[in-house]
Amino acid sequence: MRHQDNPDIQLWLREAKFLQKAAQSDSLSQSLPVLRRLLESKVLTNITLPELKRQSAMIQRKHLLHMLAAENGERCWADLKKIVSAAPQGTILPYSIEQLDAGYLVHWFSSISEAQGYTEQHGGKVVKVGSQAAVLPE
Repeated sequence: MRHQDNPDIQLWLREAKFLQKAAQSDSLSQSLPVLRRLLESKVLTNITLPELKRQSAMIQRKHLLHMLAAENGERCWADLKKIVSAAPQGTILPYSIEQLDAGYLVHWFSSISEAQGYTEQHGGKVVKVGSQAAVLPE
């Protein structure tokens, strides 16, 4: 199946498009979280957050796809795309898609290991969000 025909790949591409719009938004509450993620994932280096905000027009879709790959433990978008394409449909989704059904009962943790510890006692599903994690109810 070509990636154009894969609905999961299309979700990742839409996520990158949404994140690009947010990163370039005049709203600080929309742009800063995405800009911080770009810097934290080391997609863009040798630039400060204020400078990146001023130059947000330079952010391309490829930067967001690379960031999403890095946040999911992959070297680049091509590697993540291969993994998503090979996985059963609906098993590897952007965290924003997974959160849609969760509502407001999402618990946030500063690390994946903390989130996994929580799920061992209370149940739920761990979703990686950069270096942080959320636990969604099952």
